Amino acid sequence: MDELAGTSVAVIGAGFGGLSTACYLADAGADVTVVEKTDQIGGRASTLERDGFRFDMGPSWYLMPDVFEEFFASFDSHPSDYYGLTRLDPHYRIFFKDNEGRRPGRDAPGLNVDTDGDTIDVTPDREQVKQVFDAYEPGAGDVLDDYLAQAKENYEVGMEHFVKTDRPRVRDWMDPKLAEYARGLTLLGSMQDHVEQYFDHPKLQQVMQYTLVFLGGSPDTTPALYNLMSHVDFGLGVYYPEGGMGGVVDGITALARELGVEFRTGHPVSAIKGRRGGFKLDTEPGDAVLADVVVSDADYAHTEQALLPAQKRQYDADYWDARTYAPSAFLLYLGVEGDVEPLAHHTLVLPSDWDTHFAQIFDDPAWPDDPAYYLCVPSKTDDTVAPDGHSNLFALVPVAPGLDDTPAVRESYRDLVLDDIAENTGVDLRDRIVVEERFSVSEFADRYNSHQGTALGLAHTLRQTALFRPPHRSTALDGLYFTGANTTPGIGVPMCLISGEVTANNVLADAR
Repeated sequence: MDELAGTSVAVIGAGFGGLSTACYLADAGADVTVVEKTDQIGGRASTLERDGFRFDMGPSWYLMPDVFEEFFASFDSHPSDYYGLTRLDPHYRIFFKDNEGRRPGRDAPGLNVDTDGDTIDVTPDREQVKQVFDAYEPGAGDVLDDYLAQAKENYEVGMEHFVKTDRPRVRDWMDPKLAEYARGLTLLGSMQDHVEQYFDHPKLQQVMQYTLVFLGGSPDTTPALYNLMSHVDFGLGVYYPEGGMGGVVDGITALARELGVEFRTGHPVSAIKGRRGGFKLDTEPGDAVLADVVVSDADYAHTEQALLPAQKRQYDADYWDARTYAPSAFLLYLGVEGDVEPLAHHTLVLPSDWDTHFAQIFDDPAWPDDPAYYLCVPSKTDDTVAPDGHSNLFALVPVAPGLDDTPAVRESYRDLVLDDIAENTGVDLRDRIVVEERFSVSEFADRYNSHQGTALGLAHTLRQTALFRPPHRSTALDGLYFTGANTTPGIGVPMCLISGEVTANNVLADAR
């Protein structure tokens, strides 16, 4: 396919959205150059190497393998041509911080109830998971089957007709066929309302809602349609790619190079000038990039507010300040002597009342007093990410974007997190840390030009979903397009891969 032969395209940013767009446009015959601010390809999916440890700095969950398969199939290839996959068992482990609501005398595979709180494993074995649910709430195992059947239907219909199909205008949603597609889907209401229809126990509700972290929302504000994420979790599985998410970046980069894409790293873009057929990107090294078409995978607000003159912006500063942003994060990358039993590859530590944590993110921004957080230990699966006799671990606490993260605040919060890990998982890291790096709100803002230092982008609230997200095609500057998490379909690596295809299709449609 050479529909774009003779067309030059500059892609700003080498995150998954930019990589995906670059591949599709190069495959269509365009001469594609990706211009990346940092010295690494991958955007937020960059890696950190220190003293024999290798950390994925951003996304670490390989979910929705079908999306990756479809992406590579678009280029007559397969993920296995570039990296291997290991299915995780358990998918993840959850430590609940207290005993509220536990049922003494009940036991099930993957459920441990002791004086320190409940610990459960979610595994690929559905029957095991149902026994865990029954241990908390009699009959909840069978209810889980019903819930996941609805989630699977939402996933299959939602992905085909609402996620992968670009509908940027109101009239696009007036198609009579949509009513047929949507029949029976859970479209309205919040995830909290939806989950409460199935499960009474608050801990089971948390199990069904934890994936909202990947969407940057809370149970009260995320549309119920996103119960499809439970099918992603329980139905499609959780995997670890060879080399971590950095290995996936390497694989897609290799594919892009095979398609003819050129990469220029260490090239921050300082201005976008011109229009379709005559763009000029000014870069801080001083060498300009010329192109017929520009696609921005950089932060959407940064692109408009910092790289474009006022008359070529779709939105003003007030628009961006009024948006609801997904959380930022407080991250600790830790190289640790010895093992970190009983942590799993993916571990969640949840308080009994996580409403307070969500309120401190979305309603009254503050550093969480009793945080819900995520621990990743890839050395459980991959012995190349840490030296012998050591463990590779990072801790991620979702926090409100825009928080003041001074050195004193970070030091104090680091101690709080390490104390909390020791108290609630039994793993004391404090005297065994040999490598430590921190990353938080200010680094997301500085490294990625992320508005308010959000780690993910625009949250998936009802008013920021589908056509209510900023468009792929600029309405103010002909020839400028956008891709990535702030556009549709939204947040997450698989969504960014799909976003890249949608953006490329917009470029192709305009070229025709």
